[in-house]
Amino acid sequence: MDCSNLVVQSQQGDPEAYEALIREYQNMIHALCYRMTGTREDADDLAQETFISAFERLGTFRGEAQFSSWLYRIAVNRCLNWRKEKERRERLHRDWSNEETWDTSSGQIRRAELIQDALLKLPEKQRAAVILTTYEGLSHGEAAKALGCSETTVSWRVFAARRKLKRLLKELLQNEHK
Repeated sequence: MDCSNLVVQSQQGDPEAYEALIREYQNMIHALCYRMTGTREDADDLAQETFISAFERLGTFRGEAQFSSWLYRIAVNRCLNWRKEKERRERLHRDWSNEETWDTSSGQIRRAELIQDALLKLPEKQRAAVILTTYEGLSHGEAAKALGCSETTVSWRVFAARRKLKRLLKELLQNEHK
């Protein structure tokens, strides 16, 4: 389908035209995201993020490629970034929790709960630095802008927070096994 009129209308600020584009492409984008992630919940989130991102970037679409190709590229990049962030979070959770000390029967859910408990015990500024860099995927420079401090300060907060997280998780594990 040629949606070039809808694209132009959307670029001119017509929200109904953008809704029509979403209706036209939502199944295509959702199917792609599902194939990339393997779960419906993640596909739902990533498809929504794709359309939000496309809306924010609509002014950059010049029509050199088909709108569907442009939208596919945004979706694929969202999925690839999601995969990297997921792998990084899982790796950090393992690192912070000294995986070899975990009772494997407790499972991933208990591990996530303990990590969340430990995160909540960090000083607020350290917790914010860790969440922005580790969970949200911001660089230290981007996190510094968001927190209103220097990049060096963010680096030190993350360094200190990781040391505290290891200690807190060790304590939480010891208390759990008593």
